[in-house]
Amino acid sequence: MKVIKLDQKFIDQVKREVKPHWGELGWVTYKRTYSRWLNDKNRSENWDETVKRVIEGNINLDPRLADNPSEEVVAQLTNEAQKLFRLTYGLSATPSGRNLWISGTDYQKRNGDSLNNCWFIAIRPQNYGDSHIRPSYLSQKDVAVSMPFSFLFDQLMKGGGVGFSVVKDNIKQIPKVDQKIDLTVVIDKKSKSYDASVKLGATDKEEWQKQNQDKDDYVYYELPDTREGWVLANARLIDMHFNATNPEGKKKLVLDISNIRPYGTKIHGFGGTASGPMPLVEMFFDINKVINPKAGEKLTAVDATDICNLIGKTVVAGNVRRSAELALGSNDDQDFIKMKQDKDKLYHHRWASNNSVAIDSKFDNYGPIADGILHNGEPGVFNLELSRNYGRIVDGYQAGIDDNVEGTNPCGEISLSNGEPCNLFEVFPYVAEKQGWDLKEAFALAVRFAKRVTFSHYDWEISRKIIQKNRRIGISMSGIQDWILSRFGHRVVTGWEDAKDPETGAAIKKPIYDPEIVKTFDGLYKAVVKADKDYSDVLGCNTSIKHTTVKPSGTVAKLAGVSEGMHFHYAGYMIQRIRFQASDPLLPALKECGYYTEPDIYTKNTICVEFPLRAANADSKQFASAGTVSIGEQFATQAFLQTYWSDNAVSCTVTFQDGESKQIAPLLHQYRHIIKSTSLLPYYGGSLKQAPKEPINKEKYEERAAQIKGDVEAVFMKQNDDEKDLELVGQTDCEGGACPIK
Repeated sequence: MKVIKLDQKFIDQVKREVKPHWGELGWVTYKRTYSRWLNDKNRSENWDETVKRVIEGNINLDPRLADNPSEEVVAQLTNEAQKLFRLTYGLSATPSGRNLWISGTDYQKRNGDSLNNCWFIAIRPQNYGDSHIRPSYLSQKDVAVSMPFSFLFDQLMKGGGVGFSVVKDNIKQIPKVDQKIDLTVVIDKKSKSYDASVKLGATDKEEWQKQNQDKDDYVYYELPDTREGWVLANARLIDMHFNATNPEGKKKLVLDISNIRPYGTKIHGFGGTASGPMPLVEMFFDINKVINPKAGEKLTAVDATDICNLIGKTVVAGNVRRSAELALGSNDDQDFIKMKQDKDKLYHHRWASNNSVAIDSKFDNYGPIADGILHNGEPGVFNLELSRNYGRIVDGYQAGIDDNVEGTNPCGEISLSNGEPCNLFEVFPYVAEKQGWDLKEAFALAVRFAKRVTFSHYDWEISRKIIQKNRRIGISMSGIQDWILSRFGHRVVTGWEDAKDPETGAAIKKPIYDPEIVKTFDGLYKAVVKADKDYSDVLGCNTSIKHTTVKPSGTVAKLAGVSEGMHFHYAGYMIQRIRFQASDPLLPALKECGYYTEPDIYTKNTICVEFPLRAANADSKQFASAGTVSIGEQFATQAFLQTYWSDNAVSCTVTFQDGESKQIAPLLHQYRHIIKSTSLLPYYGGSLKQAPKEPINKEKYEERAAQIKGDVEAVFMKQNDDEKDLELVGQTDCEGGACPIK
C-alpha cells in the first residue's frame, strides 16, 4: 500500500504563512481536548502535529492507495492533503472532534468505528452477523434481544454517542421474558478492586467455588479485560432471560470480574484511565432488576430505555468517554414521555439520555409536548416522515429518498438508518473568507474528507452494509450567525408577513428571507453535491444518499471562536467559566496571564477559570443573542437552513424566555412540514452561581480583558518542559451537552 505523507518543509511554510484563527478559548480548548500525548517527545502535540496526524490518517483511507496507484493519483492526493492541511491549520474548517482526536492513530487502524461521532440502533431483536462481537452461543443468523444493547454498549465505550429507537413497532418485536435469572458476580481476593466490588454486592470467588464445586446448574463467564468482554457479559445476562437464546434453560449466571484492571489504570488505545469493575458490578445488578420483574411479560419502552441508560451510566465512569444517548419513543406513549418525572430514577440513571418522540406531518397534539418542554426541557421531536421523503425542503417531496431512516443521532442533525453512523466535517465560512478561501473549494475538500471515512473498516456487519449502501456524509457549517451578519449586513430573517396556515387557516407570521442569502446557500449546497458525485465516480462507489447538515458544534466552534452551528451567541459579551482539575498544569499559565480563578463551589479539587468573551459583530445594531432573539426567529432560521442547505437535518436548541412559552406549540405546528428535528430549552441568562455562561456588558468585558496579558500558549510552553496529563472538566462537543467530547 502506498502511504501519503506531508513534507515537513511544506508544514513549516504553512506555519510561516498562515496564523490559526484561534478564538479566545481556542488554544486552551484544543490543548485540553484534542492534543494527544507523544511518548517519544514526552509532551502533548502542538497544533501543526495534530493537523498533520489527522490529515494523513484521512488521506490514506482513499481505496486507490491499496492497489498500486499511479504517480498521478499519488500526486493528486498529496496536493489534496496539502490543501486540507492549510484549510484545517488556519481553522477555516475542521473535521469532527472525533477525527481530531483519533484520525492517524494506531487506534484508528484497529478500529474504523472510531472515526464516527455518533450512531443509531433500533431496539428490537436482531442478529449479530459477521461482527467483531458475537456471543459464542449464537450463530451469525441467530436473532437475539441483546444485540442492539451490545451495539449501543460497544459504540459508547469507543467514545461515540448513540441514538436508539424504542417506538412501539420496535418494542412489540421483543418476546416476553421467559424467566428470572439468579445473578452472582464473583471476584478474586487478589484483585485491587476486591473490597470496593464486594461492597457493591460482588462475592468472594474462592468462597463461591467451594460452595458450588459439585454443581453445574449455572452459566459461568470469566470476563477478559477488554471492551468486548464487558459487552459479551451483558449480552449473556440479557439473553438468558429468553428461551430462544437460553435453550438449556439455566437460570443462574456467574460473572467473574477478577481480571478487570483496577481504577486509575491507563487505557492505552482510546486514552484516559480505567474505572475499575465497580460501575460494571452496579450495572449488572441494576439491569437484572429491570428484567427479572418482567418474567411472563413483555419489556416496555421505558424498560428498554432504562437498560440503555444504565449502560450509558457505566460508560460515563471513564474519564475520557462522555456517554451521549437519545431515546426516540412513540408520541402517544405517555409512560415514556413522563419517565423522567420519577426523580429517584432520573438522578440514578435516566439522566443518561435526551428523550424525543417520533412524529409525522399529520401529528397535531403539540400541547402535551410543549408542556413537557416548559417543565423539563423534553421531549424533543423528530419527524420521520420528512426525513424519509425529503432532502432539502426546497427540492420537494421525493418519495422514499431515504426510506430506511428510523431515527437520529443524539444531537438530532443526521437522519440515520439502523446501525448507521453520522460522518461529519464542518466549514467556518466567516473564517474561511477572511483567509482567502473560495468557499466552494473549501466545501469540496470537506466532502472528500468525509467520503473517505466511509471506507474505514467497520466492526459491525449491520453498519458495514448500510454505510456501503448510503455513503452518508454530513457537511456542516458553523459560525453561521457571524458569517451572515458580516457578509450581508443583516440576519437571515429580514422581516415578517401576515399569512394563514394552508391547512388550518390559522393566522401565522411568515418569515421573509433575503434572496441573495438564499442564492448563496443554494449555490454552496449544489457545490457539495457536485463534489460528491465527482469523487464517487472516481472511486466507483455510490453517491451519498444525503450530504449536508448543521451540527451544534460546541467544542470545535470554540477552537475558531465562532458562534456554534446555527445558534446565536449566548450574549454579545459574556464570562465563560471552564473548570479544571486543581493539579492541572495549565492553571499556572492562566493565572500568570491574568485570568481570574477561584475554587469551584460545586466540586472539590476543581478550579473555575473565567474567560471574558466578545462575540463577532457584538456592537452591530443587527446583532442578536440567545438572550434577545425571539423564539419565532430561531424557528424561522432553522426552517431556512432546512429548506436551502441541509438535506439531513439541522440541530437546533431553541431558547425561549418566560413570556414565550405559549408560542411553543403553535410554532411546532407551523413548521411541521419543514423542520425535521428540534429541541427547546428556557434561557437561564447565567443566573446560577458560577454559571458556565454569564452575560456581561461591554464595559465589564473591556475591564476584564484589560487584565489579561501575555499569550497562554507561550507561557505554558515556557513553564512546562515535562507536561502532565491534561484533563478539562465538563466540556462537551455540542451546544446542548448531548454529544461526547471526542
